[in-house]
Amino acid sequence: MTSLVDRVWYGKGRPLGWLAPLAWLYRSISDSRRRKAWELRDEPLPVPVVVVGNITAGGTGKSPLTARLVKEMSSAGWRPVILSRGYGGKSDHYPLVVDGDSDPSVAGDEPVMLAQATGVPVVVDPQRRRGAALAISRFLGNVLICDDGLQHYALPRDIELAVFDASRGIGNGSLIPVGPLREPVSRLSSVDFVVVNGARADEAKDRLESFEGVEHPEIFPMRLLPSSLVQVTTGHQAPLAEIAGRKVHGVAGIGNPARFFDTLRQLGAQVRETPFPDHHRFRARDLSAEPGEWLVMTAKDAVKCRKFAPDNAWYLAVEAELPDSFIDAFLQRLEECSQQLNESNQKRTDHG
Repeated sequence: MTSLVDRVWYGKGRPLGWLAPLAWLYRSISDSRRRKAWELRDEPLPVPVVVVGNITAGGTGKSPLTARLVKEMSSAGWRPVILSRGYGGKSDHYPLVVDGDSDPSVAGDEPVMLAQATGVPVVVDPQRRRGAALAISRFLGNVLICDDGLQHYALPRDIELAVFDASRGIGNGSLIPVGPLREPVSRLSSVDFVVVNGARADEAKDRLESFEGVEHPEIFPMRLLPSSLVQVTTGHQAPLAEIAGRKVHGVAGIGNPARFFDTLRQLGAQVRETPFPDHHRFRARDLSAEPGEWLVMTAKDAVKCRKFAPDNAWYLAVEAELPDSFIDAFLQRLEECSQQLNESNQKRTDHG
């Protein structure tokens, strides 16, 4: 997302207010599609479905949250499968089962990154309901988690999480194109959890009372904590202290590159910034560095650069920090959904 859009959407004013009729049209179309999908919805799937998404445009930290939830579900005995649209990938067939060695130009950068980070099956399909059917038919797991897709209503879901960037919030509070909202803030009343990425450190161990004036019984903070530096071509890890005082050329093709560059500075690096559009298709010429510089990127970008990255290219590995109270509440909700689905499936079997 460009700095111009940041200023226009996430500033205090509404300089694009004259586009309000288009925002009204956007909302009308969105509401209509949601109603139609709801009316035509299939029966619930036989396994729980978790959707991690947002109601704002731009990066909020959905993928790190998805990876952390996968880790927690796996530790609790679940066998998660990740569903993804595969944005940026161009396959000649779908659904597509992805692993850490898949080509990101075919599968998409985020699915390959998540496969590498989690080690669980990742199914890519723009029609996520079809991808879910494949995962179930092949017995790939017993819970599905959808990275993004809060507005993809054709996919039945049991648990919804809406993620926000704390520094950006809801921007100017307007719908696209006047502001960054994909759906009205009132949509949050129907989600199970609201997660705020970048909440203050002193809030990181407890539930938040509210966010941007939104009252919700389950609002929790999240922070993305750097864990290590990883050499793109070899996978060699270096401690974070290695970057302190070092000249770094930071490149980022993500939804909120400024957050990435700020993190590098907080680690003590002297950063020269080069932001790219989200899901940018990197080329070797994008990865230049001056003498003595390290080239540092995100994990999502690194999966696209493995074949041509120079030896001085590293990516910053991050992990989502979440309060125990959130993890407990999420796993409890998941167990409740599973029990309800089992009871419903048993009733259909008894009356079949």
